[in-house]
Amino acid sequence: MTGLVIGLLVVALIAGAVLLIRLASQEQSDQDPLETRLNEFVAAGGQVRSIDEFEMQQSFTERVLIPLGRQLGEFLSRFTPQKALMAAERDLVRAGLRGKIDPTLLLGIRLMLALGFLVLGWMLGRSAASATFRRMSLVLAVGFSLLGYYLPVLWIRSRIQRRKKIIQKALPDVLDLISICVSAGLGFDGALQQVVEKWTNEVSVEFGRVLREMQLGKTRREALRDLAERVDLPELTSFVAAVIQAEQLGVGLTKVLRIQADGMRLKRRQRAEEEARKAPIKMLFPLAFLIMPALFIVLLGPAAFILMKSTLGGLLFGG
Repeated sequence: MTGLVIGLLVVALIAGAVLLIRLASQEQSDQDPLETRLNEFVAAGGQVRSIDEFEMQQSFTERVLIPLGRQLGEFLSRFTPQKALMAAERDLVRAGLRGKIDPTLLLGIRLMLALGFLVLGWMLGRSAASATFRRMSLVLAVGFSLLGYYLPVLWIRSRIQRRKKIIQKALPDVLDLISICVSAGLGFDGALQQVVEKWTNEVSVEFGRVLREMQLGKTRREALRDLAERVDLPELTSFVAAVIQAEQLGVGLTKVLRIQADGMRLKRRQRAEEEARKAPIKMLFPLAFLIMPALFIVLLGPAAFILMKSTLGGLLFGG
């Protein structure tokens, strides 16, 4: 019975890890699911496939692991506060994982990894050579379980920061394109459409969502405010506030966009200079503990062997 439980927990660890790695390696797709199904229907020559055929063409992750993780997440969500689920959904949107992971599936992955890391920590503790570590196997198992439970959260937070940096870096150039399009006579919505068509990055994905929300009935002000809340980036929030204020006061958007682009470009240059000043400090540890010892071994090693040989030779032969 114990072996069966351990086997199930190991399977949970493998399933959670594979599911997380598979979802992390997928690129975010901004294509409409209905459009994807229509393209598959056209590619199949207009033949209607059965549900069984459609399911068998999906990968093992989509057929087995994702439903399993979602069922575990539904069970765990009964005991999770609604506020925590809303916070998880907000973090998933900011990480660019909209449409790939929902809060329920995230809870299922966290539960899988927690159970799997629990048995991994217990097995490591029981197989330790020291009796002290064997007695602390339960504590080690609990620590590993907490690590597995919070590992997806750490991954999502790192993805949020990386995505913010991408948007922060690309935003000045995007605003230049919008400013040029507005100066050429296009409206603001048309300029956003040009960004979506000409660029393939996180900014174009977010602006594409703004355009779709406006097509579905949202006002431009509401769609832009939702954009600023989703991304949670000070530069983008300032841009949205400037556009909304210019629309309310009737100010020309061209000048406002140029001012915003110049300010963001200046901040980007300042961030680059700040990172350059931090580089010597970051290089200190690998230079002092990795590069310099290896360099000393390469340069002084032969001399040390020659010195030892001459010293030992003098002691042995009395010279």
